[in-house]
Amino acid sequence: MGRITTRRPILKLTLGEGATRRADTLAVEEPLEIRVAGSPLAVTMRTPGHDVELAAGFLVSEGIIAQAEDFHSAIHCGGPGTGGQENTYNVLDISLAHGVALPDPEAARRFYMTSSCGVCGKASIDAVRTVSRHPVSVDDVQVGAEQIASFPDRLRAEQAAFDKTGGLHAAALFDADSGELLVLREDVGRHNAVDKVVGWALLNDRLSLRRQILQVSGRASFELVQKAAMAGIPLLSAVSAPSSLAAELAEEAGVTLIGFVRGRSMNIYSHAHRVRLDGLAPSAHAEEGARHAR
Repeated sequence: MGRITTRRPILKLTLGEGATRRADTLAVEEPLEIRVAGSPLAVTMRTPGHDVELAAGFLVSEGIIAQAEDFHSAIHCGGPGTGGQENTYNVLDISLAHGVALPDPEAARRFYMTSSCGVCGKASIDAVRTVSRHPVSVDDVQVGAEQIASFPDRLRAEQAAFDKTGGLHAAALFDADSGELLVLREDVGRHNAVDKVVGWALLNDRLSLRRQILQVSGRASFELVQKAAMAGIPLLSAVSAPSSLAAELAEEAGVTLIGFVRGRSMNIYSHAHRVRLDGLAPSAHAEEGARHAR
């Protein structure tokens, strides 16, 4: 856990007051190479910690595995070639269960992913419309709007590393029936935080994530909707805006996508039937606006 943050000397300037030298706390960002059966699959920039969850969640989002029995083990190893090099804990080799197909070497994503994007480098959007083995369209869960509105503050209250650095995204999984916060993960990459949450669920044999809500601290991008759909999560709630492609995929995949969840308001972009209005009927003005938006 000590590698999540680091201290660095800085010069702090305050207009009208001058400059002071001090130490600042930064979020750690290091590369993680994910290998499967010894073969490199992908490199992502991440905050160290929960690496096995990150790799497991990534494999779920890529459609390589879908349940706990598909995953055998993981081990941190040395650098390229592992020929006696010091273990920096930045290379993770995954072993899949017997009979689980290995990733196609031709399809392996052997490219650099930045910490802000999980699907950059894909040849086309069609290539990432992976068919989920955990369909969400059949999930009839409903969640009260009051409960959804409470999630961002509950997420923020648990962001210990963000309090120190101000530089980490967070993702959390809430149970729709009890409202319990099941797991929260932080990372410099929003897609990594989600992969860690999904990986936690896989390693604890909780997939599919029916009747669960994924709350994220930033915007809702295409890759986050994709990851939710691949894990069987029926609702994705974000503090900030979704992209147009995220909304299109959510509609297509059956995911309820909610954005701008701030205070007492939120925007529902797809499959609004899962959000209960807690006894408050929509106004005639809202109904008229919904008809014009179609």
